[in-house]
Amino acid sequence: MFCTLYFICVINWCVAEGHNFLLIIVDDLRPALGSYGDEKAYTPNIDKLSTEGFTFNRAYAQQALCAPSRNSFLTSRRPDTLRLYDTHSYWRESVGNFTTLPQHLRSNGYITKAIGKVFHPGISSNHSDDYPYSWSEIPFHPFTERYKNVAVCRSNLTTEPMLNLVCPVDVSSMPNKTLPDIEIMQEAKRFLSNQAGNVTPFFLAVGFQKPHIPFKYPEGYLKYHPLQKFKIVEPYKWPKNVSSVAYNPWNDLRKRDDVAALNLRFPWQKIPKRFAKLIIQSYYASVTYIDDLIGELINQLEASSIRKNTTIILMSDHGWSLGEHAEWAKYSNYDVALKVPLIISIPSLSKREKRDSINKPASSYTPTVIPFLIELVDVFPTIADLANIPIPSCSKRNTEITCSEGSSLVPLIKAASNRTLLYKVRWKSAAFSQYPRPNIKPSMHPNSDQPCLKEIKAMGYTVRKYRYRYTAWLSFKAENKVPDWNSTIAEELYDYNNEDGENQNVAYLSKYAKVKGKLKSFLEKRWGRIFPTNKHN
Repeated sequence: MFCTLYFICVINWCVAEGHNFLLIIVDDLRPALGSYGDEKAYTPNIDKLSTEGFTFNRAYAQQALCAPSRNSFLTSRRPDTLRLYDTHSYWRESVGNFTTLPQHLRSNGYITKAIGKVFHPGISSNHSDDYPYSWSEIPFHPFTERYKNVAVCRSNLTTEPMLNLVCPVDVSSMPNKTLPDIEIMQEAKRFLSNQAGNVTPFFLAVGFQKPHIPFKYPEGYLKYHPLQKFKIVEPYKWPKNVSSVAYNPWNDLRKRDDVAALNLRFPWQKIPKRFAKLIIQSYYASVTYIDDLIGELINQLEASSIRKNTTIILMSDHGWSLGEHAEWAKYSNYDVALKVPLIISIPSLSKREKRDSINKPASSYTPTVIPFLIELVDVFPTIADLANIPIPSCSKRNTEITCSEGSSLVPLIKAASNRTLLYKVRWKSAAFSQYPRPNIKPSMHPNSDQPCLKEIKAMGYTVRKYRYRYTAWLSFKAENKVPDWNSTIAEELYDYNNEDGENQNVAYLSKYAKVKGKLKSFLEKRWGRIFPTNKHN
């Protein structure tokens, strides 16, 4: 069994001795990070963390919406298992009393603490962030969260404050002279400072709210991101041969005063490029803001002398479109909406120890990249393994309340230091995701981006392979939450050997008929039942 530092190993099993976990969840974060090769990003703290740990560059969410994604990775169950595709249901009441990651750790002697947005607040977590099941004490939410949708944004068009999408602010002029993520960081630092010398291991989950909209962040971060460095992605248009059922009309952006002032025709008129660049600039500035706060947390671990026995996991709940396909936000099955950063830094396996011992700077090291397809349902079993309290795999025969529909990443982590061993690891060959729609054509009412369960009439099931992404949009019966695999509304197939941006849907080209047939059969037969194999194609 794999053991990290501060594990006592007796013959062939290990006992965790004071090993802690810090899980950092950044809301709506695509891999807009320097360590992921994004040259527009300015993220020195996350980049440094990446050089100290393991960077998964093909990590995928199971649904590009906050509540379903968080419910999924915190229970290690796929959305179709939870039957939760919106923000209006609580899995313990509507489906089953499934064990969560923090609940599992708490049941095995950990102090578990939630600060900020971990579970999605509201009905989907029983208006309690799943307390007391998951947490040792009542989760912390910042006081200024109540001002999230208050008009405080400046505008050149009026002297009155506005409820804008793009909203750099002077923090000293904000309610309580602070912002929610600053409060979240300060509370997390307080918790960490109190753990110095504590022999009971902890699991601290910190959920930062930015870069989720509105882009309300300290205006000083704009200095890292001058507007002239940003360009609009090309082609800036919706692909001609992709069904409108796949399109998300970014309804949440349209509600903002500055976007509404553009007077765009619903649903296809594009955001003008001049304003689109402002959105992209503010997204990157928001990410740099959060990077600074993450740096503060890591510094607090050092100051409290607990960094050497604390594993850090940094991740997002899903990605975010920045003009790709003329779309914005999440709410789709495209790579930009589903692909997320995932960095795991384990002290005993960190390059940091070696670097510090020979006085080499972090910039002289590159991240250890693990290039396999992984899913966010893999996070729970990974942390359980690292804590030496593994959970079984779910199957038709095993439907226990504590089981996983993912796979532990520990075998990949163990092999990553030896590249010749890494490609001999048995691992899954695909990542699965899905998204619901209420209609084939985009609509505001019902909301195409966030349909309620009873409104769902189509479900897009997608499989990401190394070379291809195939998506089947199927008829879906909301009453019994079952797709009709014999009723295909539309299909998409993207070949990454041709292009990376998923702009050329080749599903209807004759030369791809055989490939499409195999992927469609694979998707139907293997949906939700993907386990490690020796194939990596």
